[in-house]
Amino acid sequence: MERINTLAALIKRHAPESGMAPTAVPRLSLIRADRPTVPVPAVYEASLCLIAQGSKRVSLADHSVIYDAARYLLVSVDLPLVGHVIDASPDAPYLCCKIDLDLPALADLIIAENAPVRSSNLSVLAVYPSDPDLVDAACRFVSLLERPESVPTLAPLIEREILYRLLTGPHGPLLRHMAAADSHLGQVSRAIGMIRGGYQQRLRIDDIAAAAGMSTSSLHAHFKAITRMTPVEYQKHLRLQEARRLMLTEGVSAGSAGFAVGYESQSQFSREYRRLFGVPPRRDIARLQAAADFVPTV
Repeated sequence: MERINTLAALIKRHAPESGMAPTAVPRLSLIRADRPTVPVPAVYEASLCLIAQGSKRVSLADHSVIYDAARYLLVSVDLPLVGHVIDASPDAPYLCCKIDLDLPALADLIIAENAPVRSSNLSVLAVYPSDPDLVDAACRFVSLLERPESVPTLAPLIEREILYRLLTGPHGPLLRHMAAADSHLGQVSRAIGMIRGGYQQRLRIDDIAAAAGMSTSSLHAHFKAITRMTPVEYQKHLRLQEARRLMLTEGVSAGSAGFAVGYESQSQFSREYRRLFGVPPRRDIARLQAAADFVPTV
């Protein structure tokens, strides 16, 4: 409990305002919310999320999890999720540190470990009981913000320890399976990277399947089993979430936003936007801008 309080104090000191902000420590972001937030779709990178205060719910299709100071969230592949803070107040804000997984470093650890890789049916979106050693390492990771001259030397060492703690924890079998080049999880992870890298372009399933080392039918089956959506649905979520960001944070019009993310038909863009967010683009953005509790957090 003492270390989680220390982590809360560190995050509160370095995240004085609501929202999510990157830091001078690579792959570390700090998140704060002073009140509960509206559900917001966003792409979560493969990452570890440690809440020091408050709680949050995230959903992938019909699968939802809640995490807080007693349970950490681990996302093993990039996923389009819907999340919202459910416990926060000005006196006790939601405080979270998000550490994106360095997958090459994770693979190096697995190779050095030289342990057998077995298949795993663990979910790519899961919560686990808090680990005191993991919280302690996270405290030291965040505290580097107070010693910026130490970041280049110490950050990689602490980050490696965090990855080791994850590998030796309950999620370890899935992380090892994901890192295996010939595993279905590893192949789908490569397909996800390709879709994210060119989500504005026309989706060529055959090309993505070939690059991932899978047949088209195998890609569809395993992609949906892991992400709970098809590759086309995954791309659609990426496009619509980016369009929403453009309209909300950069003042881009609905028509321009749809075109920017790859839609050729405005009517199709509006129809699919309404299906995902519940209302047409202009009404959705007006609603978010008027919502006093809207805070873009992950």
